[in-house]
Amino acid sequence: MRLSVFDIFKIGIGPSSSHTLGPWRAAQQFLLSLGDSLVDSIRVRLYGSLAKTGRGHGTDWALILGLGGADPVHTSVEALGPLVEAVRRDHRLAVRGQGPLGFDPGRDIEFLGAQSLPFHPNGLTFQGYRGGALVAEQTYYSVGGGFVVQEGPEPPRGEVVLPYPIDSGADLARWCAVTGQSISWVVRHNELAWRSEAAVDQGLGELWAAMRDCAFRGAYQRGVLPGGLGVRRRAVALNRSLLGEGTYPDAQAWVAAIRSGQGTFRQVLDWVTCFALAVNEENAAFGRVVTAPTNGSAGVIPAVLLYHVCFGASFRPEDIPRFLLAAGEVGSIFKKGATLSAALGGCQAEIGVSSAMAAAGLTEVLGGTPAQVLMAAEIAMEHHLGLTCDPVGGLVQIPCIERNSMGAVKAITASQLALGGDPQGAKVSLDAVVRTMWDTALDMNDKYKETAEGGLAVHLSVNVPEC
Repeated sequence: MRLSVFDIFKIGIGPSSSHTLGPWRAAQQFLLSLGDSLVDSIRVRLYGSLAKTGRGHGTDWALILGLGGADPVHTSVEALGPLVEAVRRDHRLAVRGQGPLGFDPGRDIEFLGAQSLPFHPNGLTFQGYRGGALVAEQTYYSVGGGFVVQEGPEPPRGEVVLPYPIDSGADLARWCAVTGQSISWVVRHNELAWRSEAAVDQGLGELWAAMRDCAFRGAYQRGVLPGGLGVRRRAVALNRSLLGEGTYPDAQAWVAAIRSGQGTFRQVLDWVTCFALAVNEENAAFGRVVTAPTNGSAGVIPAVLLYHVCFGASFRPEDIPRFLLAAGEVGSIFKKGATLSAALGGCQAEIGVSSAMAAAGLTEVLGGTPAQVLMAAEIAMEHHLGLTCDPVGGLVQIPCIERNSMGAVKAITASQLALGGDPQGAKVSLDAVVRTMWDTALDMNDKYKETAEGGLAVHLSVNVPEC
């Protein structure tokens, strides 16, 4: 499978790429699959991890919005809640090409936590009825990072031919050696098989803007996160302690103000924490984020990239696309060799992969060799192996938000270790750590895979109302 950087990085709505964005996209695909077939009602069945933690992750929201025609990239975030509440109140769903349908989310979305489909823990089945008779049925799997796989034969997909096909870290290192070029150069030239250079630059610019704007929004939002845990937003207090009470018209002005300050080590560390917290607090509050490579780990890469933009002595604007290209390719390698799904691999598949991606991106823009870039990614993942996914109350809040800050700091440390090290003497390769991560995922008990049935999820006494 050939993956673009824009497959790894997607703009969407929180709180979960596998439990929110994936089901949303699956709902859109099901509507397209209906074609000219008319239905008067739709039912959705959720299985496995989707059923066990779907309410806390907003899976029901995502299904209502996807079936109702809202788009996770363009629909106003402020409009989402009223759209969902209208459907819950009126039990009516406006479906494009079908007309208004009767739809009661409490009845027509079934959470079947005791059942799991064999292909993947995140399974969901859509059923379309007309006159009480089943006329359409399709099962999808949300396999992490917003990727959706359809059960059964999929429509034929034209496979692009890349000048530098990459399935592993060894492939990437070989192409860099053959061309004598950097990782970001090789990845950029692969991207040109899908789109023009102008489109690549525009897309990368949009990703960066979405990341930066999300951090800015989160740094100024007060209050308690939704879901019943009573988690207070903390980024706003950190931002205020570091920058004062000043206000800024937009994210660009905010970043410029941070750049103009002189930061001690502690202040820089606090800023990295603030950036990561801000993004993932927005994610937990159904804000717009970039999967990097998932929503649950959306804060790591923006935090590390903002660290370089705000405090990097060598920063240049062209570093931003180079960072994203190198990071995206490392994410693709993990996607192909292991998984990005916490329901399949635990939190190592989310925070671990995002930390490896961020370490690679930072090392690339700090002048690291291709071997050092891959070494940084390996170091970051090596110290996330076995990280469980144990969301308290099924919400992407505890311990998920803090883990993004930890993943960002580990990425920066991994980059520094790689830049100061000799890859020739490294004992562990990126490909070895990818294989180890997958082996660990297969061995990991299912209660530590986004089911909220193990770890902190069962050792923290909270009473979380269903939402």
